[in-house]
Amino acid sequence: MERHFEQELDRLNKRILKMGNLVAEQVHNSLDALLTGNIELAQQVIEVDNKVDKLDVKIDKLCQRIFALNQPVATDLRLIMSALKMNNDLERMGDHAVNIASKVEVISEYREVLGELKITEVVHLVDLIVKDVITILNSRNTAFVKDIFTLANSIEDKSHAASARIIDEMMHKTEVIVVATQLIIVLQTIERLAAYSTNIAESIIFIVDGKLVKHKNGYSGSPVEREGGEENSLPLQPNPEEG
Repeated sequence: MERHFEQELDRLNKRILKMGNLVAEQVHNSLDALLTGNIELAQQVIEVDNKVDKLDVKIDKLCQRIFALNQPVATDLRLIMSALKMNNDLERMGDHAVNIASKVEVISEYREVLGELKITEVVHLVDLIVKDVITILNSRNTAFVKDIFTLANSIEDKSHAASARIIDEMMHKTEVIVVATQLIIVLQTIERLAAYSTNIAESIIFIVDGKLVKHKNGYSGSPVEREGGEENSLPLQPNPEEG
């Protein structure tokens, strides 16, 4: 019985990481489609969402089965509880990737403004934070969690600044109102992706250290310095084979 329980926990770990990698790829592709105007890639993101939804259901059912057939305590209980929470966060991140992909066709004719309004910078940062938090999910190295909170704050600040520039453009150029409105929605979606990334970071802290940091001002672990640029991102782990 104990051996079976360990196998179920291992399967849960693999499915959560598979979900994380799938969603990270979905987010990356939606952002890439946004920057390049690749409508075909955007459509692929929308189609992949069905896989995310199916995996979401599998993880929920597996957690329910583990609870029903076992009496998990301490670390195992933290893992299962956090898996349920992270699964929900990841599923919502997948939905947000789809939302961004759905805006690509409208925005594709105005791609030059992404750089002018410094939206490109925000896009690269949110791609980075999602990749990094999934890497931490795989490694369980909470030393890097501080970086996630710092990056999320930066994304929020830069997103607000970009939104302010867009609103200013709308006031002076009425012809850009439609695309500007779509860009503001995209920036709001990007902020949500960053927020869900911090949620996952909090869940990792709970699994590893048993600490609840929700609604607190970040994590008090050792800070990790990053010298900007996507090349400094933690390496994204490949999808594990599902057990």
